[in-house]
Amino acid sequence: MLRIGDSITLELINNDKRESFRCRLVEEMNHQLYIDYPINEQTGKSIFLINGTKLKASFVGQDNSVHLFETEVLGRTIKGIPMVIISFPGYKNVKRIQRRQFVRIDVSLDVAVHSKDQRFPPFVTLTTDLSAGGSSIILPRKYLCRPGDELETWFVLPMISGENQYLKLESKLIRVIEENGSHRSKASLQFINTNNNAIQLITKFCFEKQLSDRKKGIQDIE
Repeated sequence: MLRIGDSITLELINNDKRESFRCRLVEEMNHQLYIDYPINEQTGKSIFLINGTKLKASFVGQDNSVHLFETEVLGRTIKGIPMVIISFPGYKNVKRIQRRQFVRIDVSLDVAVHSKDQRFPPFVTLTTDLSAGGSSIILPRKYLCRPGDELETWFVLPMISGENQYLKLESKLIRVIEENGSHRSKASLQFINTNNNAIQLITKFCFEKQLSDRKKGIQDIE
């Protein structure tokens, strides 16, 4: 499932800061993964992980499913480039999350919508929900898009680090939903030809948003 050059996201276990690090697989051997030095996604700087550090790792497979496993830092080596060695539990112990299992959250985000065949003018609107597999968006009152349309959609994701991530995604309009008692219509979009980095970024955003909402709920109760 893992291929040389694949991107892997690492997160510290039992860390409230929700720091995440991006690295790439250089070599796999004897239940060990050799990765380049991880980069902190919040600061953009490489980090030093001491031996014994326990991590959660995730990657997107060729089937566009997210795969999760726990790992530990075993050491460092140099084979042309400096590398970190982490443990790998084997594919039997990797948890697979299918696209239909992606977390979908209710969230209002800015999104720009363009017709791939220029059949209607571009417009800017808001999402009503988001997952790594698709999104629902509010349609303007006089909309010209219709089910089956292929779109270019630009999303702005405000990450917990304070940084905005901009994503250009190919989308297909699946259906239009007319809301009863409202003049508002929604469109259900499916993301197509989504690359691994985009899937991981959206999944990370959704989990961060869930965690943030959960913390706000606890504070409101208190």
